[in-house]
Amino acid sequence: MSAKSTSIRYGTVAMTFHWLIAALVITNVVLGIYFVNAMDAHDPMRRIIVQWHESIGATVLVLSLLRLGWRLINPVPKLPADFSPTKRIFARGTHYTLYALMILVPFFGWQLASIPNRPLVLFGGVHWPKIWYLANMAQPDQRHWAGIMAPSHIVLAFLLLALAIGHLSAAIFYHYTIRKDQILQRMVPGTNVSAQGTIGTGRA
Repeated sequence: MSAKSTSIRYGTVAMTFHWLIAALVITNVVLGIYFVNAMDAHDPMRRIIVQWHESIGATVLVLSLLRLGWRLINPVPKLPADFSPTKRIFARGTHYTLYALMILVPFFGWQLASIPNRPLVLFGGVHWPKIWYLANMAQPDQRHWAGIMAPSHIVLAFLLLALAIGHLSAAIFYHYTIRKDQILQRMVPGTNVSAQGTIGTGRA
């Protein structure tokens, strides 16, 4: 298996980005739900959990941008030949939406983390820059924007999670179980994938 993707399957670099980002997104959603709903605001552990949430979010943002760049310079495995135009639009649209959300969700989180009057430190020691126009706002303006960005961050995060679960469910139950068209296998290391039944330009 090569590092680069081909018209038949994804390479090891794309697979690593895919599964690592998926694991980090799930972890961060769980952490977010936990510290918002199950921890007291004065609990000293809450600050630690929040810092991990911010750290993972920044990591997801960087990895997602790197993954997008990698995708732009690599071919994308072809879709099944019998896919209708509607299915092709839906499949590609789902991928584009996932990419957008993987960037937007942590970016909104970064904006929120730029507002509190404290250094933004990731993983206990990495100083991360704040977004200057939010960090330098007057407090009333900061509260106003926080009131907009916080619910937006939460809604987009749950939308990303729901779309990711739907994406995985479609790969397992529709493609692997019903169609048996190797869509799932091409993103799983150590599986055999053939060129039979595919079509496309190799880009999407």
